[in-house]
Amino acid sequence: MTFLDELAWRGMLHQLTPGIREHLSEKPRKAYIGFDPTAPSLTIGNYVQVMLLLHWLRAGHGAVVLFGGATGRIGDPSGKDQERELKTYEELDGNLAYQRAQMERLLGGGAGAKVQVVNNHDFYREMNVLDFLRDVGKTLTVSYMMSKDSVQNRLETGLSFTEFSYQLLQGYDFQRLYADYGVTVQMGGSDQWGNITSGTEFVRRNLEGKAYAVTTPLLTKADGSKFGKSAEGNVWLDEELTSPYDFYQFWLRADDADVATYLKYFSLRDKEAILTDCAIVEAHLGGEDRYREVTEIKTGLAAELTERIHGAAGLQTAERVTNLLWGRGATGADLRALDARAFRALRGNIPTFGVERGLLPMGLPELLSEHSEVVSSKSEARRAVQGNAIAINKEKVADVERQISTADLLHDRYLLLENGKKKRYLFEVL
Repeated sequence: MTFLDELAWRGMLHQLTPGIREHLSEKPRKAYIGFDPTAPSLTIGNYVQVMLLLHWLRAGHGAVVLFGGATGRIGDPSGKDQERELKTYEELDGNLAYQRAQMERLLGGGAGAKVQVVNNHDFYREMNVLDFLRDVGKTLTVSYMMSKDSVQNRLETGLSFTEFSYQLLQGYDFQRLYADYGVTVQMGGSDQWGNITSGTEFVRRNLEGKAYAVTTPLLTKADGSKFGKSAEGNVWLDEELTSPYDFYQFWLRADDADVATYLKYFSLRDKEAILTDCAIVEAHLGGEDRYREVTEIKTGLAAELTERIHGAAGLQTAERVTNLLWGRGATGADLRALDARAFRALRGNIPTFGVERGLLPMGLPELLSEHSEVVSSKSEARRAVQGNAIAINKEKVADVERQISTADLLHDRYLLLENGKKKRYLFEVL
């Protein structure tokens, strides 16, 4: 199966420049995708383009990942309804270094030798403004640049010359990569089509060469909202910003109407297995009772992606936390096996209360009624204990006068308390 055929059955093919099929059929080619380091980490929104690179590499081609050390300082107007807030150079450089390390991990597994990482700041660091205007600015006419959607969509709300010039830099990037690295194809999201085709014009006009473009559709959720966002905000590929548990839960909580699309975009299982699962999901959406099967499919996708992004240890943590919160039969040993990162992941997912370390030891009724919202009074706390409803760190409490001390804390900081089968609370000693 060719690269373009792979994208087509997955629903990941949006726009092509003429002649690209023949170009790719002749011999292995080299393509690039650009990433501007305007955030501290890549997100799962960026991961759509990472998947595009993975499919390209699996088809036998080579790739360049271009980080925008220069373009990140300007700001891409594509898909934005107002001017971006410029980042400091120090912040951009730090983001770039971190995202580069992330990308090298994501494209590992034997693909590293076929991938080059380039910083486009290298193209401009020795270029002064007059050279830029003569050598770069003369390539495209203002009318050509004005015709791009990224410009047209901003004319009413305002567009600075800084962001207007962005497509010149991206176009020149393609020219340099074509000349210096043999790159003949640029790929990206459909919102980048204008910038990408500006690059093919740079190659044609300045080098008398032929360059090509491929874009993917912008991925949105079934409700029309932006992919890559959760109720808490961005879903990051960094475990300190989005824990493995929250990452895993994002896929488990996906709307059933999005699951078939996510399978096609992100699963690396064979085509037949993916399409079989998609058929089950579509049957469920059509009215058949396939809820249990769809849940298993989402669980499998969550596991596949969590292990790919966060490794086997990250997946194990995500599954253990999920089992502790929502599963049956979890034990104190399961709880003690979790590392501190897992407990940090619980914050915000279940009610969390802070307790001053100096207040310990403390009676359990006092903890439940006066330092949390578990119960409304000490008498209610005692009744809950007598009713065998209270568990501390997965162990039932029978003594109504039980004292809570630092010896009860996990990682010298956390305590998990349950009131009945469904109410769970996290205490964090400060």
